[in-house]
Amino acid sequence: MATPLTTGRPWRVILAFSVPLLLGNIVQQLYQFADAVVVGRYLGVNALAAVGATGALLFLLLGFAWGMTSGFAIPTAQAYGAADARAVRRSVAAGAILTAIVSLVITIGGPLAAEPILRLLQTPPELIAEATIFTQISFLGGAATMFFNFLAAIIRSIGDSRTPLVFLTLACVLNVGLVIVMVGPLGWGVGGAAAATGVAQAISVILCIDYVRRRVPQLRVQREDWRVTRAEFAEHLRLGLPMGFQASIIAIGTLTVQVALNTLGTDAVAAYTTAARVDGLASALLASLGLAVSMYTAQNIGARRPDRIRRGMKQATWMAIIASVALGAVVIAFGVPLIRLFIGEGSEDVVEMAHLFLIVNGSTYAILGVLFVVRGALQGLGQALIPTITGIIELVMRVVAAVIFGSWFGYFGVTLSNPMAWIGAVVVLVPAYMVAHRKLAHMKVDPVEVTLTTPIPVIGPTDSALVVDGIVTQPVVVIRQRRFWRSR
Repeated sequence: MATPLTTGRPWRVILAFSVPLLLGNIVQQLYQFADAVVVGRYLGVNALAAVGATGALLFLLLGFAWGMTSGFAIPTAQAYGAADARAVRRSVAAGAILTAIVSLVITIGGPLAAEPILRLLQTPPELIAEATIFTQISFLGGAATMFFNFLAAIIRSIGDSRTPLVFLTLACVLNVGLVIVMVGPLGWGVGGAAAATGVAQAISVILCIDYVRRRVPQLRVQREDWRVTRAEFAEHLRLGLPMGFQASIIAIGTLTVQVALNTLGTDAVAAYTTAARVDGLASALLASLGLAVSMYTAQNIGARRPDRIRRGMKQATWMAIIASVALGAVVIAFGVPLIRLFIGEGSEDVVEMAHLFLIVNGSTYAILGVLFVVRGALQGLGQALIPTITGIIELVMRVVAAVIFGSWFGYFGVTLSNPMAWIGAVVVLVPAYMVAHRKLAHMKVDPVEVTLTTPIPVIGPTDSALVVDGIVTQPVVVIRQRRFWRSR
């Protein structure tokens, strides 16, 4: 159900919108947990390490796709906030066409490049075969992943974060069942885990399309809307490509970390992979708040409400810091029991290394929370340059930590890569947002009509039929002054 983010108390609106995102990320992480548990328990530590060795490569391309499709939804949210129904539909059409093009490239090119890239990354020889199979099948299902992300993003862009949660939950439950069957009784190995994810995502795409067709007329594209202009494509690419490249740049840094881990041996790869599953759940919760801020900002800038953006950002930042501290305490305190869900007896070194990763990351989650909120606000405002620059900074910092610190301190040095990257990005993001924050406070005013349906005090001459003791008692249209964004 579409819900405007342009009314109500900002912190309540952001929280209400982000809760389904949080639950969705928990569900998604839980089914990734299930994948890892099934693979680790049925196939052993080497199979788990093989799946982990593919993570950075998959994120390089599929992360690009996810970031890009999220960027395509920003013009949709801005048009919805501005109450421009035609622009909403045309935005959906432009995003769908671009998503289809990129899906085709990834589906064809990804499987062909999988093994050469894994070898280039110095993946341990004993992991190459299973890692290649898992990567190739994952890329073959990449189109389904891309389109689900795109459809979920445009549904969220009109203020509905609950419906994508429902479809995601159904897909995740199905995925868990398929993984157990394909890896266990059918004996398809790591390929079965990848295939299960592709099938589940494809079903979620079908559900989203049917829902939009039946229940969301705002997003239902008409025949004339498919005649997308070059300018409309350019606007979507202006926002989508930087968000995609930002994810890819981060992934390149992650690939560097993967290379450093590969040189440290199978135990290091398994430990990092396992800890990353636990860490991913916590960081996904913070990422959800950042995405909520992005959609909130986009709708309010479309509705010309910079005053709400300023208030909402202050409140969202505090929410992020409080949540970060709580999450950090949980993963540090309960990290070992969570890690043991993936790793059986006799791998104490792996457990210890994985817990070290969680201690380093968990103690710096507050920085990550601020990063997600500030970056989301800038993206919602339509800024592409600064978020891209911070992605490059994250790449540089990760490379420094993985290569230099890794050579100095071994595995501990590699675990410093994430906090180093977060600090580098925040150092640039916060000043950039402060500039935008001040700009929002000095906008030219624009008169808009607001219908008041509740009693308000009245000053000055009025129609006496509508006023009793200085209070408006009937709905009345009044004019108030509102500032608006003029950066574009």
